[in-house]
Amino acid sequence: MPERTLIGILSRTACWVEWWRRFGPASGNEPKLQDPFGRYVITTFVKGTNMGPYEAARHIPGVSGHELSYTANRHFSIVLLNEAIADLVNAHARLDISQAWGDGTTVAADGTHMDTYLDNLLAETSVRYGKPGGIAYPHISDTYIALFTHFIPCGVWEAVYIIEGLLKNTSEVKPTTVHADTQGQSQPVFALAHLLGFDLMPRIRNWKGLTFYRPSRQTEYVHIDALFGEPGKNTIDWELIESQFRHLMRVAISAREGAISSSTLLKRLRSGSRKNATYTAFREVGRVIRTVQPLRYLSDTPLRRRVTAAANKVEAFNGFSQWLGFGNRGVIADNDPVEQEKAMKFNALLTNAVIFHNALDIAEIVRQLLEEGWEIAPEDLAHISPYLTEHINRFGEYSTHELGIQPDAYDPKLDVDFTPLREQDLTTAGLGQAA
Repeated sequence: MPERTLIGILSRTACWVEWWRRFGPASGNEPKLQDPFGRYVITTFVKGTNMGPYEAARHIPGVSGHELSYTANRHFSIVLLNEAIADLVNAHARLDISQAWGDGTTVAADGTHMDTYLDNLLAETSVRYGKPGGIAYPHISDTYIALFTHFIPCGVWEAVYIIEGLLKNTSEVKPTTVHADTQGQSQPVFALAHLLGFDLMPRIRNWKGLTFYRPSRQTEYVHIDALFGEPGKNTIDWELIESQFRHLMRVAISAREGAISSSTLLKRLRSGSRKNATYTAFREVGRVIRTVQPLRYLSDTPLRRRVTAAANKVEAFNGFSQWLGFGNRGVIADNDPVEQEKAMKFNALLTNAVIFHNALDIAEIVRQLLEEGWEIAPEDLAHISPYLTEHINRFGEYSTHELGIQPDAYDPKLDVDFTPLREQDLTTAGLGQAA
């Protein structure tokens, strides 16, 4: 891999994808900056690495801390950052090399702790980590790139944000299967995901505590009846589901159309009263889906491998994004929740740019090997991750000379047949359905 700098990576990807054009003043007018391209690239670098504008100005010639701070506050918003992230996701999806890693139909979500100062509205002391901060909660595609990122308090049940990230994803990549950690097992989350057309497949632990539900009191099974507990108990109330089905669909459509936030809905359902018909109906649908999914998990070995691989992928992304966010020892210095959310978006934009650039570098090396007569199997490329860091120079004086270099157009094509990988996925999916 050729040696790269982060500013160089951002500059080239900005030229190729033009994500920098998403940014500008809130008025919608043209930015009154001498060099908006350079300013936006440098600001993304500074905020994405968590350096801080005034610290970064000591290492970057030609800019001041005030200029960087002003640009980040007045020209960047959460909405615009999401649009720029989506531009990189779309460009990444059009690369042939991305087919080695997936087809974009699967996404994994998992949180990681981020250090903050304690004296702000969002930070809490994490019981799990024993220190103050918040949770970065990204949705990572099976092609390794981040579709959406949240910043949430430590005390929040992470599962309520699983659906929110999928609904707010504005890229062309539209996953239908979502993997999560154990916190994704909530019955209302299973229900809402099913009603919205998503296949929720969380990683499950504490199997002894799971309750399996029978479709009727008379139902018995030959080999797995012990999983369902005492005969005649733990049955699904189909009449309740039928009587509330129209209301359930109205609620699901409201969440899909943005009339109500899915995270707000799930928070209310999770703490809902048993006397509330909507809560009990969601719970009942969730019981059905949460009974079926663990049975699929038990009987489908390829599915278990996919769930584990998805969990490992999102863990690797969290480590990769934190490696890039090296400034201020990884502590988020902003106390404003909006600025904290923007910090996560800046880091996701930088991380996606590096992933996209690494994918192009990998593809170029593969082309060179093919020209030399090497045989490259798609299975070989499937084991390569774009989370490569050895060739990236993070430190030293941050030169801006690469901002003025117009890169050659990149080639998204790669002379490798990835059909066997997709056929293998279809075969394992068929085996899972048969099981």
